Amino acid sequence: MPPAQRVSTAGIVLLVATACGWGSNWPMLKLLLAEVSPLQARGFAGVAAGMGFALGAWAFGISLKVPAGMWPRLLLAAVLNVTAWMGLATYGLTWMGAAEAAIVAYTVPVWTAIFAWPVLGERPSARRLLALGLSLSGVVLLFGGQGLNLGLAKLPGYALMTAAPLLFALGTVLGKRNVLAMPPVATVAWQVGLGSLPLLLLGLAFEPWRFDTLSDQGWFFMVWMTVVPLGLAYLTWFEAIKRVPATFATIAMLLAPMVGVAGAAMFLPEPFGLRETVALLLTLAGVVLASRG
Repeated sequence: MPPAQRVSTAGIVLLVATACGWGSNWPMLKLLLAEVSPLQARGFAGVAAGMGFALGAWAFGISLKVPAGMWPRLLLAAVLNVTAWMGLATYGLTWMGAAEAAIVAYTVPVWTAIFAWPVLGERPSARRLLALGLSLSGVVLLFGGQGLNLGLAKLPGYALMTAAPLLFALGTVLGKRNVLAMPPVATVAWQVGLGSLPLLLLGLAFEPWRFDTLSDQGWFFMVWMTVVPLGLAYLTWFEAIKRVPATFATIAMLLAPMVGVAGAAMFLPEPFGLRETVALLLTLAGVVLASRG
């Protein structure tokens, strides 16, 4: 197998950590958004995560300097990996139900496979295409069983929700081709901080301020989102895509909604029955198959 197509053990561990971090945010975010506005919540958490990583880098003597000529690449990465992914998906939800939104959002591996072939030379093998099909069928089974309601009124939502995974996939592929020559902590500090800033500004401009009534539980969820999904999980994600093929990385990303549904079953009054179990097994089978090339 060509080196670009190999999957390292370290990469798999980092991807599992990423999926757990991002997936854990689903049930918490559902409860949090009952108390605060979505763009403000994501924007504040992301900017705080970026500042936290910057302070950590300063405390440990890690350079935050952006190398000469790398600013355009850094800004593009921040927009694709953070601003577009979180912002477009959030607005897309205003036109769509959660089930169809999740299915469209997690088409990331499809777009990644399309971009990775011409950009990275990652020609998808038959085994990896089968793995992609298995994993996506798990996501469709998981959310499709909740009922879909298609219609022309939802076209703006579908446009935004399709653009979100497409741009995130493009950011993943470009990030693997043009690795930022910066320490991992500095990469997260800049990308997450800069990428979340437009969301925060838009939220402050157009959303109602509700933080003054936020409960203790809500503050816990805000801290969790800041530290884990928008902090540590982005760190493991950026490190993972350096070590594994881009297509495999995004197939493994499909574990995140499975973690979220499992968490919702534990902490929210949501079911985890036969359909959820089969969906999880299909997704796991796809990830394992993809890891074999």
